[in-house]
Amino acid sequence: MAALTAVLVNIPSNWLLIFHWNMGIAGAAIASSFSEACSLAVLAIRVSRIMDKRLYGLSWSFDKGVLLHVCRVSVWSMFHSFISVAPWFLFFVAIEHLGELQLAVANILRSISALFFVIVSSFATTTGSLVSNLIGANERGQVFPLCSRVIRLGYAIGLPLITLALVFHQPVVSVYTDNSNIVQTAWLPFVVMLLNYVFALPGYVYMNAITGTGATRTAFIFQATTIVAYLLYLWGLSYWDVPLAVYWTVEYLFVIGLGVQSVIYLKYKHY
Repeated sequence: MAALTAVLVNIPSNWLLIFHWNMGIAGAAIASSFSEACSLAVLAIRVSRIMDKRLYGLSWSFDKGVLLHVCRVSVWSMFHSFISVAPWFLFFVAIEHLGELQLAVANILRSISALFFVIVSSFATTTGSLVSNLIGANERGQVFPLCSRVIRLGYAIGLPLITLALVFHQPVVSVYTDNSNIVQTAWLPFVVMLLNYVFALPGYVYMNAITGTGATRTAFIFQATTIVAYLLYLWGLSYWDVPLAVYWTVEYLFVIGLGVQSVIYLKYKHY
């Protein structure tokens, strides 16, 4: 309900502030902030209606030790989110020399891939919460079965959509452009981008499972080391005259690297 409120407030607010009151980009910023405030209000109302707040740890109190512990855990999540944009930035820097056509294709594919990443991110984030719940219930042995069930469910939802996108690839890409040259050039990178979902889902699910154990620093280290490998791969490709589809395989390296490190950690580390 909070997310839905943010969307329903943001859309008309953008129209009013940007176009009706001619506030431009400043209006967009104000609309975003206002919609988030409304979302927060919905959550605050929901919390206020919980009768036994002490049962859920919602009573007002200040515990310096708890605060410091939360900061130690969350600071690595902040770093994790901060550097998560680095691979995309580096990717576009690496393919800049390929020309305007390839850059146009890459921007379109990035936009399309974001739709599938929403599915991946949703399942992965939920996995982190469920893993924390399992550990709190002293059910550590159920972490891997849980991850397997989440991955199967993610495939059941995502793979049919990927199949439809492959079958109707021209109409999908044509939503962004009517340039036939771009549509034709995008076909092979489009396939490579979509099939990455097969590896991205388990990679991010297991990565968030680590976050769910509270090992946020470990998750950050895994992401940082994977980005280094990502950089080296892009640097190596820059010496070869390869098409955009080959550059897009760097995403496979990224998510597979995250997944392998995460599985090894979850398998052998006592948490």
